[in-house]
Amino acid sequence: MLSKWLNESSYTVVFTGAGMSTESGLPDFRSQNQGLWNKKDPSKIASTEALNNNVHDFIAFYRERVLGIKEFKPHKGHYILADWEKQGKVNSIITQNVDGFHQQAGSKQVAELHGTLQKLHCQTCGEIYSSEEYIQREYYCSCGGTLRPSIVLFGETLPQDAFQFALEEAEKAELFIVLGSSLSVTPANQFPLVAKEKGAKLVIVNREETDFDLYADQVVNGKEIGEFLTELDD
Repeated sequence: MLSKWLNESSYTVVFTGAGMSTESGLPDFRSQNQGLWNKKDPSKIASTEALNNNVHDFIAFYRERVLGIKEFKPHKGHYILADWEKQGKVNSIITQNVDGFHQQAGSKQVAELHGTLQKLHCQTCGEIYSSEEYIQREYYCSCGGTLRPSIVLFGETLPQDAFQFALEEAEKAELFIVLGSSLSVTPANQFPLVAKEKGAKLVIVNREETDFDLYADQVVNGKEIGEFLTELDD
């Protein structure tokens, strides 16, 4: 069914969540045993308050995360999506992930709703740096301001450019495919509904069921995303 829809669709948008990244080996935030939030309180370490009032622990946590993504790389699913974009089968990707793996695999049209760990910027003047600065233990801008990852912290809104691009893509979609998202985080989880309301076919591929499955035209549970995309590609 999805193979037929993919071939017939004139505008396909893919939405990816944590399940896309965990197949590369990255830990997620909410899983019961391995989730990062089982070890840290997000409101105390991944927030604007921590950046302003507890900068030492903030930097230590995010340096560990920057080092963590350097240990892993995109999996075959990322490369298949990039290849589909080149072939014109996929028009864009909306992602909740901050690892930058879609771009590393070659995808060009990517809306990073929660920002990226691949870049830093100065909290004071906004100048952009590579995340290599954290690896080299360089934490301050030439202006003296604190360097922070270019991700959305608790207490911040989504980047307007990425949000607007994602909204426009969802509205244009004929086929909207969710890969590896529990669709539990707002407002990101509204994009599949926007696409559906505009007439798109909605497909949800996730290890567990989601609260949005009842809106989907096709639901696939219990499959690895890389394996699923490989089968679809074949």
